[in-house]
Amino acid sequence: MDVQLDAVHSVYLFGVAAIVLSMVLRANVVVPAIIATFAVAATFSGSLIGATISVFNGSLVAAKELFSIFLVIALMTSLLNALRALGADQQMVRPFRKVMTNGHVAFLVVAVVTYVISLFFWPTPAVPLVAATLLPAALVAGLPPIGAAIAIAVAGQGMALSSDYVIRVAPGISARAAGLPEAAAVVADKALVLSLITGGVALLLGYLSVRGRIRAPSQRHLDRWQAGASMANSLAEQREQVAPNIGSFDKSVLALQAAEGVEPGPAAALAGGGTLAAAPTARWCNALSIATPAVFFGLILFMLAPKVFPGMPELKGGDAAALVGGTAALMMLVATFAADGAKAMHTAADHIIDGLVFSFRAMGTVLPIAGFFFLGAAETSGAILGLPSGTQGPGLLFEVIHSVEHLIPHSPTVVAFAVLLVGMITGIDGSGFAGLPLTGALSGALGPVAQIDPTTLAAVGQMGAVWTGGGTLIAWSSLIAVAGFCRVPVLDAVRALFLPVCAGLVLSTLAAVVLW
Repeated sequence: MDVQLDAVHSVYLFGVAAIVLSMVLRANVVVPAIIATFAVAATFSGSLIGATISVFNGSLVAAKELFSIFLVIALMTSLLNALRALGADQQMVRPFRKVMTNGHVAFLVVAVVTYVISLFFWPTPAVPLVAATLLPAALVAGLPPIGAAIAIAVAGQGMALSSDYVIRVAPGISARAAGLPEAAAVVADKALVLSLITGGVALLLGYLSVRGRIRAPSQRHLDRWQAGASMANSLAEQREQVAPNIGSFDKSVLALQAAEGVEPGPAAALAGGGTLAAAPTARWCNALSIATPAVFFGLILFMLAPKVFPGMPELKGGDAAALVGGTAALMMLVATFAADGAKAMHTAADHIIDGLVFSFRAMGTVLPIAGFFFLGAAETSGAILGLPSGTQGPGLLFEVIHSVEHLIPHSPTVVAFAVLLVGMITGIDGSGFAGLPLTGALSGALGPVAQIDPTTLAAVGQMGAVWTGGGTLIAWSSLIAVAGFCRVPVLDAVRALFLPVCAGLVLSTLAAVVLW
């Protein structure tokens, strides 16, 4: 059926263009998202009062759709805080120092450990943990600082964050924006495959670029590195150089806040940066440092098992993220009681509050942005525009795509690369996740036109947005913290990562078209 475009569609398209332009100009997109929501609602209803209510409804609908994601982030962060109080977070990583016998092995170990920790706790808290414990030992093994920066950025901010397979923030946003909330698990599975392809290519090319600079193991490498500027000065210089006058909710600021106060060096490398615990606490520390990765590794196997053994029950919808969140909450209680005894009744609540604060600081700005793009989907626009319950709202973005269907190449390859490019453009603002509502919405609208599964397009767009803005290709992203820890110029890190990451994204997009 032909769709007649009107003023509402035009205003919505202007809003999309304003948001994309803001991302390109590195401006926060919350303001244009709110204004665009108001303008679309005012044009649709002809009422300023109704449009003002829609501004609130947009964020409210987005919060209802995405709050489970916020809660999982909060519970995982509370678990990490509880483990940190015991010293178990350092204990989980410290044994890997012993296997770094040379710079080649060190590159692989740093990448693998960063990936695993970031998969469970996100790269923002994982970078200080890896840098404080493994970075000095990697430098002694002969790995150059730029090699460590490549390994940490690709494995953490790239591979782990772009798939987000355990916490499932990114797949959840992408699937809901595509109008397929029940397909979040499918998006997560495809994103995992694409992230491994992209990361494998990027790590290989990154390693080849620094292989000639790897030296024989020697303590002098670490001494020379420490003789340079301190990490605190390096962080301040990096921030002033590439990200002056940025808001307190910017991803680079969150990464810097997590990094500041942690100074990697021999003391931190050998002792974990903390004091010796009492014997009972030390026993709990050792036990939880083994139990935590074992439990979560078991959860991953449980989630993957139905794909290997079709007869096993499969988790539906948001059950996978809920299972992870519930496990994190229970393990947080165990760690808190082990560290604080009777005081755990109070400190457990503090850990949860701290987790919620981090969650909303990291993801809060997504709500008004997602609210605007939910306004373009028929399933959610009615609630935002205040239509009676059960009334189907306008699917503005889908209707626009349908009206220009004859102009869109019916080539899955062309459309997949177009969505990848849009994702990379939205990542220019350095946030990584802010563009997911747009790439998800485009995937839901373009998939049927190009005869490609929308979940595949959503995963491709997720790769472009997160690899670009999450901390591998943009200097003003959380890559600043990686560069600060490794004490390398952040622009040097961007140059070293650009070709490996772009090559990986191209190959993974081709793989997506071929595989699905």
